[in-house]
Amino acid sequence: MDAISIPQLLRFPQRTETVEFQEFIPDLETLTPVRGQLSVAHHKTYLEIEVKAETIVTLCCDRCLQHYNHRLLLQTSELIWLEDSDPNSSLLLEREVALEDLSETLSPYGYFQPDAWLYEQLCLALPVKQLCGTECSGISSEDSSNEPDIDRRWASLEVLKERLES
Repeated sequence: MDAISIPQLLRFPQRTETVEFQEFIPDLETLTPVRGQLSVAHHKTYLEIEVKAETIVTLCCDRCLQHYNHRLLLQTSELIWLEDSDPNSSLLLEREVALEDLSETLSPYGYFQPDAWLYEQLCLALPVKQLCGTECSGISSEDSSNEPDIDRRWASLEVLKERLES
């Protein structure tokens, strides 16, 4: 997806650009392209971004460690404030940040990167607890033999140990 010029949004009808997309997002491994619709509306002091998207990802079950496919559905919105940032603030290594300053901002003369924003939203939509199913019992702990498991790489050392004991 191409970057969207924030000043150019003011020239669109209702100051809104809507983009239909069907593509793979870099750095996000999916089985199918991400399909959906993204809308960016300019409200003078902030951008309102809305998205509806879906794709299929392969996840690893936290219990049984088997891979399974998961349909990832995304329907979210976010407000991003438009304000000029102080060019010297990026040079500071340490600075105190107030709680109300913990919001995302963009320059009103810059660009909005929809692919980077969509990547972040899809990562946030991934399930925290990855289970292949509600009936997943986990890794089977049944042992078919009563003998302890011996690492065969140490077999020659075991033979040497038996010789020394006799």
